[in-house]
Amino acid sequence: MKKAELIFVPAPRIGHLVSILEFTKRQIDSDDRLSITILCSKIQSLPLTDTYPKTVLASQPRNRIQLIDLPEIDPPPLELLKKSPQNYLRVFLESLIPNVKATIHTILSSHSNSNSTRVVGLVLDFFCVSMIDLGNELGIPSYMFQTTNAGFLDLMLYLSTDHDETSIVFNESDPALSIPGFVNPVPQSVLPTALFSNDGGYTTYIKLAKRYRDIKGIIVNSFSELETYAIGSINGHVPTVYAVGPLIDFKGPPHPNLDQAHQDNIMKWLDDQSPSSVVFLCFGSLGSFGPSQVREIALGIQGSGCRFLWAMRMSPSKETPQNMLPEGFLEWMKDKGMICEWAPQVEVLDHKAIGGFVSHCGWNSILESLWFGVPIVTWPMYAEQHLNAFMMVKELGLAVELRLDYRMGVDLVMADEIEKAVKHLMDFDCEVRKKVKETGEMARKAVLRGGSSFNAIGQLIEDVIGSSCC
Repeated sequence: MKKAELIFVPAPRIGHLVSILEFTKRQIDSDDRLSITILCSKIQSLPLTDTYPKTVLASQPRNRIQLIDLPEIDPPPLELLKKSPQNYLRVFLESLIPNVKATIHTILSSHSNSNSTRVVGLVLDFFCVSMIDLGNELGIPSYMFQTTNAGFLDLMLYLSTDHDETSIVFNESDPALSIPGFVNPVPQSVLPTALFSNDGGYTTYIKLAKRYRDIKGIIVNSFSELETYAIGSINGHVPTVYAVGPLIDFKGPPHPNLDQAHQDNIMKWLDDQSPSSVVFLCFGSLGSFGPSQVREIALGIQGSGCRFLWAMRMSPSKETPQNMLPEGFLEWMKDKGMICEWAPQVEVLDHKAIGGFVSHCGWNSILESLWFGVPIVTWPMYAEQHLNAFMMVKELGLAVELRLDYRMGVDLVMADEIEKAVKHLMDFDCEVRKKVKETGEMARKAVLRGGSSFNAIGQLIEDVIGSSCC
């Protein structure tokens, strides 16, 4: 039996690596003919992206999944990162193309000697779509891995046809958009942050979107039962879409500077709480707030009367939580809650004590909450999180709205808003709570043998490999 190999080129960001690495494991579990090589790059300012893939894949058979570290390059200027993280990442990945090409040539040469394995496809992170040209040059079909949802894919396809790089950037106050794949008009205020940027963000999205129709197939970290309408609007108009999610790392990325005792202390506190009694507040790796917002969150929690676990990242001002919290809050919370710098999110969401989740609405976080049947209060902050929040509240009815258009450093969410949303979320008669539980059951069925996502992975493998390897 001739073996088939897929070469993955992920973006060096934890949020992207989590789902891509889980996908590779699912693939090799699905078909013995398949092996996978992952070309790893790293950015010095993101050290965990270097160690995380090695940790996740340490238990996988080396003859089925191998990691190759690409030679390091000089990163783009730091000023570019400050202006537009999206443009910075795109430029960084495009500068890797010569190294990617040389590495693939080496792989192809090794296979030509043995004639036992052939490379059947490139799987590119959506920030790497400029490498489609490299695949064409080498005669290897390219597939795109969309780490977000089908709704975001609908937006990108809309951008690819209705906008170009010379267009004026979007304006939050302009009329809502009619985007195929969305039932409701989409307010411009919930579009990704980069689309409002003259500093390269808007141009980056348009450049990426223009390549979506050049790809052979698009892999999406979602499942058809969740985004039936969005996926249905795409099929037939673009290359085949494979909804293979939810792809979840159930161990979760570790914190590089905190030991096991920190995590054990959190879980022990949760063990002492009643089922579904605790609201979990966690805002992602960039979700830190200044003193004014921290104060409003604390007052909102206190007003709700709910038990809570709050993962409070240090603000840029480096003020301690004690200095930012309102007077008397620490005394009040002794019997009510816990504040920590970091929490093991997946393990926390899986705990019986958790009844709700105040989230920044990163797509991985949303999928994790759905999987464990934990309803969300939406507090999006950056990237495509506002669109995710809009989908969850307005399109799918799977979240409680706090804000849909919050922008970090611009807005202040007041205590009464937070109190109202948390109380609604933690109401056991809340309709959203029941619907999220049902969706979690659908998610679990989707990945089982015979489920929609299981079948989508099988279909992708057959489309990539065919019968020529046997």
